[in-house]
Amino acid sequence: MLTIDEATQHNHLALFFVFSEYRSQGIGLAAWQAVETLYPETKVWETGTPYFEQRNIHFYVNKCGFHIVEFYNRHHPDPHMPLVEFLAEADAPGGEGVFRFEKVMKQ
Repeated sequence: MLTIDEATQHNHLALFFVFSEYRSQGIGLAAWQAVETLYPETKVWETGTPYFEQRNIHFYVNKCGFHIVEFYNRHHPDPHMPLVEFLAEADAPGGEGVFRFEKVMKQ
C-alpha cells in the first residue's frame, strides 16, 4: 500500500508484505524494485517498521537502500499520530518503538 504525493514526490510505503512461505526468494526485493520503477519521479520514499522486526530492518536497510532516520518511542512519539493513539500502541505487546526509514532517490 503506497501513498503518492504528486506535489512533493515524498512518497510513503504504508504496507508491504510477503507471505512467510515465499520469503528469502528475492520476491520482496523484486517487488520493491518494481515499485521504484513505477514511480521514477519520487524524490524520497519513507516507511517504518517495529523495532523488533529484524528481518524488516535488514530488508529495508541492506537490500533496498533505506536509511534509519528516526526512532519513535514513548519518549519520542510520532508527531503525525495523535499522542493518545501512539501511547496506546506503545503500551500494546511488542509496541516498544518504531523505526522510520527514508530512501532519497537519485534524480
